[in-house]
Amino acid sequence: MNNQAFIQRDAAVLWHPCTQMKDHETLPVVPIKSGKGVWLEDFEGNRYLDAISSWWVNLFGHANPYINQALKEQLDTLEHVILSGMTHNAAITLAEKLVEITPANLSKVFYADSGSAAIEVALKMSFHYWQNRGQKQKTKFIALDNSYHGETLGALAVCNLGYFKEIYAPLLMEVITVPSPDCFHRETGESWRDYSIRRFAEMEQTIAEHADSVAAVIVEPLVQGAGRMRMYDPVYLTLLRAACDKYNVHLIADEIAVGFGRTGTMFACEQAGISPDFICLSKGLSGGYLPLSVVLTHDEVYQAFYDDYQNLTAFLHSHSYCGNPLACRAGVATIEIFQQQNIIQKNIPLALALATATERFRDHPNVAEVRQTGMILAIEFVKNKHTGEAFAWQERRNLKVYQYALSKGLLLRPISNVIYFMPPYVITEQEIAWMVDVTWDALNFAVQG
Repeated sequence: MNNQAFIQRDAAVLWHPCTQMKDHETLPVVPIKSGKGVWLEDFEGNRYLDAISSWWVNLFGHANPYINQALKEQLDTLEHVILSGMTHNAAITLAEKLVEITPANLSKVFYADSGSAAIEVALKMSFHYWQNRGQKQKTKFIALDNSYHGETLGALAVCNLGYFKEIYAPLLMEVITVPSPDCFHRETGESWRDYSIRRFAEMEQTIAEHADSVAAVIVEPLVQGAGRMRMYDPVYLTLLRAACDKYNVHLIADEIAVGFGRTGTMFACEQAGISPDFICLSKGLSGGYLPLSVVLTHDEVYQAFYDDYQNLTAFLHSHSYCGNPLACRAGVATIEIFQQQNIIQKNIPLALALATATERFRDHPNVAEVRQTGMILAIEFVKNKHTGEAFAWQERRNLKVYQYALSKGLLLRPISNVIYFMPPYVITEQEIAWMVDVTWDALNFAVQG
């Protein structure tokens, strides 16, 4: 069966995520038959380098032999069991490993099945903690401008990207929004650190003014992913942790996109030397294989719910596939690869190769900034480099980048006028060079008249 047959079948029944389906009248979906390493292959033998890790989830390549074998073994043992009143080896082992590798004091693991669900868990858990502790006025949340935390209603409420949120505003709780430390807006000559410190003053003032009513502050550490891969200095997190402690407010770290080595350390919070009250993990957690997320918290939070049944303080949140054995076993295998192959150190030369290959973009007449944090690199392109004038979003220059790159065998998915790379860690330096060459041509194609 060729690509066209799958395209026709798809059009008859599927509604794709984050997509204006009418676009597919002129830009057909790409049917994928198989994947191996950083490459995807369609039904006619065309190959595509997955530069975005299939929405940031794939860490060690498609059809990774080690994870494959782990899943085959698990499949023959236990596919699923309810996690309420039951337990199993994969859930326990993964929880043990997560407690071992995450920031200090995070000792309890709560399973969910998606990034958005993990955010919902953290928000509810923080709110419920204060209710159980008798501080019933602490019902508000503080979030950053330009933030993205998911698309279920609680998660969407703490986002601040208008094109995701505005239509649903009547359904959402009110949230206190603070300007982002996004260093793209720093003054000429101002360092990331100095700008992040300057922007933190507004956050501290907001926490101080609203501390009595605020349950938690939620942030994406170091990189605001869907917010055009905007980045900031770790000092902001250090200051934020201190302020949350001072004013008795929880800190929720949304590391769904940035965890598991993406920022150069296993978790982004490590670069600030902090431990949040809640850390939300998903995406790379299962190596890109199966839906899985977790929220880790510390014992003080756990103890606020640990009580006699009659006192009705239990955390009544669940998912049917909570702690699914197959997903958990994929997570165990993923962490084992990190530990056995010293992945964080191995990624250092790859990040350097990415930086070196993209250096020429800095002088491109339509590039405003090239920014990088670990294995995430973003290229922000504009209409006018000197004034910073952006292309009108209606021109859809990002779509032109996507189409050109795809025609050459490269899968990119620009966010607005930002091209980014977040490849699987099995990419080679030669593949990085080719990926960047194609992107250079794609950018030049997209900015033409």
